[in-house]
Formats: sequence, C-alpha cells, structure tokens
Amino acid sequence: MDPKHIALQKTLDIICGKWRLYIIYQVGTEARRYGELRRMIPEVSEKVLIQELKVLVSLGVIEKKSYSEVPPRVEYKLTPKGMQVLPTLLKLTSIGELFLEP
Repeated sequence: MDPKHIALQKTLDIICGKWRLYIIYQVGTEARRYGELRRMIPEVSEKVLIQELKVLVSLGVIEKKSYSEVPPRVEYKLTPKGMQVLPTLLKLTSIGELFLEP
C-alpha cells in the first residue's frame, strides 16, 4: 500500500470525529483532569467524551495517567506526537476567524 495513503488514513483516524480536535485543543499544553474537560466542553455528552478520550489514548495522541489516590485522580495530556498536532490546529482556527468577519 502507498505510504502516503497510509499516512492520510492515520491522519483521518486522528482528526475525524466531531469532538477529537476540540478535545486536543482543550487539553492543549497542560495536563487536564476529566472533570476539567467536562466543564471546558459542556456540549459533549459524558459517554462520548469518555469514548473519544479512549480513542485518542489508543491512537497515541493523548496519554492517560492514573494516580492511586482516594478519590481516584486521572489526568490527560498530549503526548509528544500529540503536541505536534497543536500548532496546525491553532492555525486552523484562522479559518473560523475569517468566516466570522462581517
């Protein structure tokens, strides 16, 4: 199979899904707890947020760190590869800004 085709498919795996880029954007450069992400993205259902976080972890975009504390604490942060998505994502916001202009 063509390497460019494989790379495109992997890109689509990462960016497809209504909430994935939004989640990546909200995690940004900091470690975020689940509850924090829920507050930052109130439009997404709890079920979908959990599913999308699992997918992003399995794709290697986000890493999940669990602490053995009571109550349990889990943090999500971008992996080094995930951090490389962020500048492109921030550039894409200029498209939205362009179309928001009167």
